[in-house]
Amino acid sequence: MDILLAGHDYNQLRAFIAVAEFLSFSRAADSLGVSPSALSQMVRSFEERVEMRLLHRTTRNVSLTEAGENLLQRVRPAAFELGSAVAQARLSGENPAGTVKVHSFRSAARKHIEPILSSFTERYPEILLDITLDDEVIDIVAGGFDVGLRIGEVIERDMIAVRLGSELRQVVVATPDYLARHGRPKHPRDLINHRCIRWRWPGRATPYAWEFFENETWFSVSVGGPLIFSDKEMALSATLKGIGIGFPIEDTVEDHIAEGRVVSVLDPWCAVFPGLFLCYPKQRHMAPALRVFIDAVRAGA
Repeated sequence: MDILLAGHDYNQLRAFIAVAEFLSFSRAADSLGVSPSALSQMVRSFEERVEMRLLHRTTRNVSLTEAGENLLQRVRPAAFELGSAVAQARLSGENPAGTVKVHSFRSAARKHIEPILSSFTERYPEILLDITLDDEVIDIVAGGFDVGLRIGEVIERDMIAVRLGSELRQVVVATPDYLARHGRPKHPRDLINHRCIRWRWPGRATPYAWEFFENETWFSVSVGGPLIFSDKEMALSATLKGIGIGFPIEDTVEDHIAEGRVVSVLDPWCAVFPGLFLCYPKQRHMAPALRVFIDAVRAGA
């Protein structure tokens, strides 16, 4: 069925994209300058217009349906291109300049900043990107940063947060040799009897307790083992050496699983969680240098 996009449809589409990115009606409403109730009605009208449900809504959570995810993947690039075109027109006659201070988790920088650096620095030679790579959770504003990239669950509530990719999942992995010597855990709580490669958030005293999902509820297991790292790449390297069981992000270990270097176990208890977000404080007038950096990261995502 052909659907022509009228003016009010475009506003509804923008509303849907905002909610899909933030996975929050209140944050999306703040970003668009409308009330949450008005935004909810716009999205509902859009769903009626396309004759399909795009969002799952509960009192606490918002998530995309399969149809919503498919639509978002198709329309988001076009919407970003339109936004970039408007921003570029607004900046015509100007050369964005100045320093943009960025605080980024290491994994976020590798995935969303590193790929755009060559084109960005060539296009905007008068912008200095001052990038701090650090997995510590800090206050972006108090730290003197303009923008941050981090996972969704540790973003301050008063920040604008834009989703950069799909949800993430941690997986329990070990080498075939380790499993042959020590056995395969059958439930996450069995991990307390295994040698686990642990990770600690920078700035925190105790290691991260591994989180799992069962019966619609998250629960944690305080594992033990011979090694604790503050760097996830070193933790993965130790896992690949067969020293113990690791708990890396799935997309960092997919090739190792496919090639048989490690085996994934306990998959039924490993659920997805909010992925990487770009976040920055609310501001009426954003510096052109910050705006073009944000646009570049979003377009790259």
